[in-house]
Amino acid sequence: MAARKHMDTRVLLLVAALCSAGVAMPASISNASLGVAGVTTAIVPDAPELNQTAKVFLAAKYQGDWYVRGAGLRDWRLLPAGAALTVSFQTVLSASTPINITDLNLGAYPGLTLYVGYTTTGTTLDSPGHMKAIYTVPVANTGSNPTPGLLASVSNGEGASATFTTAGSIDTKNPFFKALGNGRACASCHDQNAGWSITPDTLAQRFTASDGLDPAFRTVDGANSPNAPVATLAQRFSAYSMLRTKGVIRVGLPIPAGAEFELAAVDDPYGYASAKELSLFRRPLPTTNLQFTTAVMWDGRETISATGGNLCVTGSTPLRCYAPVDNGLLQQANDAVTGHAQFAAGLTTAERQQIVDFEKTLFTTQVLDTAAGSLSEGGALSGPAALARTPFYFGINDVASGDYRTGAAFNRGAMNLFSAWLTLAPPPGAPARPGAPAPDAQAQARAAIARGEQLFNNRRFTIAGVRGFNDDIGQARLQGTCTSCHSTPNVGTHSVPRFMDTGVSTAARRTPDLPLYTLRNLTTRETFVTTDPGRALITGKWADLGKMKVPSLRGIESRSPYFHNGSEDDIAQLIRFYDRRFQIGLSANEIADMEAFLKAL
Repeated sequence: MAARKHMDTRVLLLVAALCSAGVAMPASISNASLGVAGVTTAIVPDAPELNQTAKVFLAAKYQGDWYVRGAGLRDWRLLPAGAALTVSFQTVLSASTPINITDLNLGAYPGLTLYVGYTTTGTTLDSPGHMKAIYTVPVANTGSNPTPGLLASVSNGEGASATFTTAGSIDTKNPFFKALGNGRACASCHDQNAGWSITPDTLAQRFTASDGLDPAFRTVDGANSPNAPVATLAQRFSAYSMLRTKGVIRVGLPIPAGAEFELAAVDDPYGYASAKELSLFRRPLPTTNLQFTTAVMWDGRETISATGGNLCVTGSTPLRCYAPVDNGLLQQANDAVTGHAQFAAGLTTAERQQIVDFEKTLFTTQVLDTAAGSLSEGGALSGPAALARTPFYFGINDVASGDYRTGAAFNRGAMNLFSAWLTLAPPPGAPARPGAPAPDAQAQARAAIARGEQLFNNRRFTIAGVRGFNDDIGQARLQGTCTSCHSTPNVGTHSVPRFMDTGVSTAARRTPDLPLYTLRNLTTRETFVTTDPGRALITGKWADLGKMKVPSLRGIESRSPYFHNGSEDDIAQLIRFYDRRFQIGLSANEIADMEAFLKAL
């Protein structure tokens, strides 16, 4: 995925002056330079702490991101909201004359808000009373009524994604955005502008902007080893290399007591992992589209089992039953705060519920494709508001037992968002329809997305040797399609907790930056070599080695890289992995079509 396109920092603002700290603030800005009339306002609220030790600065907020002026007049740096202002960001604006702002194409950034404020050590951008908005660029009236709850779109390498919230708006006072413990909040690693996860491009910007001091960069799990030295910028650059380049968090888990296996050997390039704590590098799963999940965390460690009830996997032996997924999400919220944020006191019961309630209002999809245009026009059924109306329940369209509620057989045509575009243009190399006008570029792009959807639903291949799938459904070889695993209609999750090993963590795929573990079965003495033992570190069972949950596919263009360990940089590589793994035999054109489809989700 191409780097996300942020506000153009090369031609932003030229600040001639503000006032120095401790001097009365000017009451107006230059209306002419802003190109608007009547912009007259007090710039910073009265505050006794505004003294010679404070730093007065100018900031801008655009599409959820903060930009703070650096040392140069045109040097603007990205700073995520809530991140502490460090010395490198404290810019003293001098002279008691009005602000003159030039070289800014305001119309290019609808919704951008300019702020002035002050900071002392430890103050954050969002501190009440320390920031004053002085101007917001108007959003053009298109003549159509906006969808309530549809948030501003976020550009990415292939167009733009957007989030719809059933709450109508984002409440930034929710504990999801509250910094705790080591300065982290849920939003530190679940960023709306990165598909509610994190990505290497945004992390690189945050690292550069903060000299590696942003809350995302904490040794507890952001560093390659919790013992890595981080005193200097060079040390931090090295210590956080996996987080910076792959967007992975280090999850430390032990070999569980009573496990059916032992750790026979470990090759950790960072010299830390042992049986007491294996280092597992995993991508933060998005905190959006959670209405469609039945398993919490890659290895399901926050998925709570139950004895009986109505959430049981049909045909499982022994019968596997689960508590409602909200129970796991509540537990996960608190575990994240005590672990990732190192806040020993944890969340209150009310705060846990507020976080989960907030997360479950969010629905995110791609809304714009650079070639195909809007993904909800011309009969297409995509978009986050449409996703929010998509039905879901435990066992919907299950590949093994059919639909748990309706009794209908499994339907491999689980994805039907773009079928209306299928006839807009013929496939590459196919003859044009007699008398039909030549399709334009947009029609060709839309038809490619629709063909990719058809391939995803219908291209059959042999699924064999997938632990957690073939053995769980009782078929050693299944003629299936992509929807055999990504079976939830128009979402792509798996509608029951079924953890699978598709070979992502095999020794053959190990890269030098990943630890490699050799595990030995205590009974058979068989060995298993992997970069991540997966669910086996939760259950202790040999049969669960390498197993992970099936992730959602909606909005994936915004949150590369892919797989639990960030091992594939883009969607085309992801497709090629499965093409090789299952010997599907996709042609170059078919890979391109499927790539177009997945990017449009």
